[in-house]
Amino acid sequence: MSRLPLRANAAGLLLSVGVACVALWLGHMEPVIGGPVFGIILGILVRAFFAPNEHFNPGIGFASKYVLQWSIIALGAGLSLAQVAHTGLDSLAVTVVTISVAGLSAWGLGRFLGVGGKLKLLIGVGTAICGGSAIAAITPIIKPDQHETAFSISTIFLFNIVAVLLFPALGHMLHLSDAGFGMWAGTAINDTSSVVAAGYSYSTAAGDFATIVKLTRATLIIPICLALVVIVAYREKREGKNNFKLARVFPWFILWFLVASALRTAGALPASALPIIHDAAEVMIVVALTAIGLSSNLRRMAQTGVRPILLGLGVWAAVSVSSLLVQVVMGQL
Repeated sequence: MSRLPLRANAAGLLLSVGVACVALWLGHMEPVIGGPVFGIILGILVRAFFAPNEHFNPGIGFASKYVLQWSIIALGAGLSLAQVAHTGLDSLAVTVVTISVAGLSAWGLGRFLGVGGKLKLLIGVGTAICGGSAIAAITPIIKPDQHETAFSISTIFLFNIVAVLLFPALGHMLHLSDAGFGMWAGTAINDTSSVVAAGYSYSTAAGDFATIVKLTRATLIIPICLALVVIVAYREKREGKNNFKLARVFPWFILWFLVASALRTAGALPASALPIIHDAAEVMIVVALTAIGLSSNLRRMAQTGVRPILLGLGVWAAVSVSSLLVQVVMGQL
């Protein structure tokens, strides 16, 4: 979609922002669910029951693409690579194994269940890396249908809720140490808010450890995105598209994400600005995901059926079990 004049985008942007404000309020009331999930849900409901006309489409499309990219860049400013380096190295083996397990199980189980390629990839990457944020990051690269993006985020959300409720009880039952539970939560639960909720409900030390592991895991979205760019470029070239250009498929927002993260790591960003940037990122990602919800087709989602949910369950279970097994093998539990 090209950059349209502000007047053409205004109606859809205002609708997206208005619904997102309600989602943000609900997210602060129910932080376990969070604003992004409320944004998707409210957007889908508004689309289903009020059906905004075509006049709203340019602004909704602008929000779902460009505002989404800006939110990812702003998130980079909240991630200090130096801060997570020590814990990241300790958790790297578990993280790499769980991401590999997520990819393989998503591919194999997705084929068995007959789940479409892009939806399968969205659920696999969302489970492997960082839930809705990872799905948001790869969406501009693989360009799925809006209902596929909405369905994948909804599926990830379902198992986030299950994990928040189930993991602390299982951790106590298994007599996990604070570090052991933090490692498990940080590598096996998807969204950061859910990792924080589960970790700190176990103990303060577990929450601190889980949060850093989760931030380290989130950085791996960068090589994932770059790998997807290479795949997309190869496929377009193989299909003989005469207008193929690497610059057109390269996710430049990921480059700016790295710049923002490097600035944070180098201390070039004022400490007083970081909370403002964080809040701006939260608002923008909720606006963008609300717009994706407003673009989603509820009927097509219903036609997709229960198979993506079964795929999400299978991938999530595989990641959860593999995280514990790797820690047992490495003697970390």
